Amino acid sequence: MRCVIALLAVASLVSVVTAEPEPLWDRVRNAARNVWEFPGEVRRGTGAMIKAYKDMREANYIGADKYFHSRGNYDAAKHGAGGRFAATVISNARELTDTLRGKGGSDSARDQEANRWGRNGGDPNRYRPRGLPEKY
Repeated sequence: MRCVIALLAVASLVSVVTAEPEPLWDRVRNAARNVWEFPGEVRRGTGAMIKAYKDMREANYIGADKYFHSRGNYDAAKHGAGGRFAATVISNARELTDTLRGKGGSDSARDQEANRWGRNGGDPNRYRPRGLPEKY
């Protein structure tokens, strides 16, 4: 964990040095705030992904997979850069394990498209199947 925080601090400082329009002190302050808030964002984003997974398992609805992929990423990304990071890592890990088990291919590519759609702020309802209960 210390290594991750150190890497984030270095990355934030690099962005401070290379950024342009903001005054230097504002860039330093914002970078420090981002490093401080990032772990909490990761935790909340991970929680959003877990909730979407649990909802998918509970719904057990044929054709809803892409919707829950998109919704989990969408909800996680709302928690900031850390949430987007968590969504990306979890989504990629899931698709990698599917590929290693021989379940990859075109379905994995469609899953990743739904993941990116949600993570980039797209409406998850694009993938919502007809008849899925409103609870989800």
